[in-house]
Amino acid sequence: MFEVTVHPRDARPLRTIAGEEVGRAYERALADGRRALGGGTIWHVNSTSEGGGVAELLSSSLGYLLDEGIPTRWLVLEGDPEFFRITKRIHNRLHGVLGDGGALGQAERGHYDEVIRQNLDGTGSIAAGDVVVVHDPQPLGLVPKLRAEGAAVVWTCHVGVDRPNDLVRSAWAFLLPDAAAADAITFTRQAYVWDDVGGSTVRIIPPCIDAASPKNVELAPDDRDAILRAAGLLAGGSSTNRPTFRRQDGSTTPIARRADVVEVVAVPPDAPLVTQVSRWDALKDPAGVLRGFVEEPGLNDAHLVLAGPSPTSVADDPEAEEVLRDLREMWDSLAEPVRRRVHLANIPTDDVQENATIVNALQRRADVVTQKSLAEGFGLTVTEAMWKARAVVAGRVGGIQDQISDGTDGILVDPRDLTAFGNAVDTLLADPSLASALGAAAQDRVRERYLTPHYLCSYLALFADLG
Repeated sequence: MFEVTVHPRDARPLRTIAGEEVGRAYERALADGRRALGGGTIWHVNSTSEGGGVAELLSSSLGYLLDEGIPTRWLVLEGDPEFFRITKRIHNRLHGVLGDGGALGQAERGHYDEVIRQNLDGTGSIAAGDVVVVHDPQPLGLVPKLRAEGAAVVWTCHVGVDRPNDLVRSAWAFLLPDAAAADAITFTRQAYVWDDVGGSTVRIIPPCIDAASPKNVELAPDDRDAILRAAGLLAGGSSTNRPTFRRQDGSTTPIARRADVVEVVAVPPDAPLVTQVSRWDALKDPAGVLRGFVEEPGLNDAHLVLAGPSPTSVADDPEAEEVLRDLREMWDSLAEPVRRRVHLANIPTDDVQENATIVNALQRRADVVTQKSLAEGFGLTVTEAMWKARAVVAGRVGGIQDQISDGTDGILVDPRDLTAFGNAVDTLLADPSLASALGAAAQDRVRERYLTPHYLCSYLALFADLG
């Protein structure tokens, strides 16, 4: 177990970014939360400090609470490769798929419990009266011990499916003894609530994006393109003229690292661009995006960028290297004229805020952003693209369905229908006015529902109820 330093962030914009009514609700939630905590600390525990939506959510939102005078800390559980193979197996089953096909039996339970036991020493600073939010299955085993020590414990489950099958229930059975010990459990949507979670309080709290983070701040087109050229994701430009980005602490830093890109030539500056940014996860279906793109005849002038973090940078996802290797083999098999229009990019992760800036620029440069997931707990990359007023084509699965109203602020497709996917992308590239209208409506929807003050209000209200 190790601690990630949380730095205060100026919280004043939270009172206006989502409108005055939300700002007033946020003020009330702060007052109620402070009273309930009575000087105690809010702790968050997850399994990685970078890579994936949960780490990004925590890194962007927790500093606001510190600025509001609420003690807030962040712990990261550590495990060996076998532990993360087991928890990835759980993750896949919670999405209703078999994953690596391995067991979730007594041996796996024993190994999981041993890693949890090894991490318990790192929780020694958590005191009675504190509130602990434990994220996803990896650290869930900590819950009974933390609650026995007098902390109020909330388990947050970020993944799920609308129609659970036997695989899903096998993951529930593995996790339920620990989950039932929590004072409260939060899910990202109502359909994900388990059949039996004991006497715990249950809340529906979708995640959010931070409009002021390097991932989501406004970028002028010239700055956007300069960032992409410096990162090796757009043709042209000088390698000696490095654009800068603004960090969360207000300092500026040049873009110093380049993406590792599999490509024949770089994306031309004026090319129509389709992009998907996600972890290298089979459930995100980058292979299906590639096939749907190259099989759609109307897209023969467009370029596709499939981007993700370096597979080795996400400690709790042991399958990423295999997914990327299979994708590279698909790319190698393409005819040369098609390969020229497909780009596989590992965006550098040595500097998390630099990575976020490059992703921001890539999403803003895209004419169409896709998220053709086969399963999705929520889908923060969808929220990010919508906030940037991009036209989005996404799979009609999971929490994506809550974010996008089909035909109003994006387009939803059956993620296994590659023809429908390709047609939707082609339609948006062929009709820029439609893409612009969908993007504008998408930005409004995010402002109404999925920004930081909404998220913090929901958790502060839960803490007040538990207090």
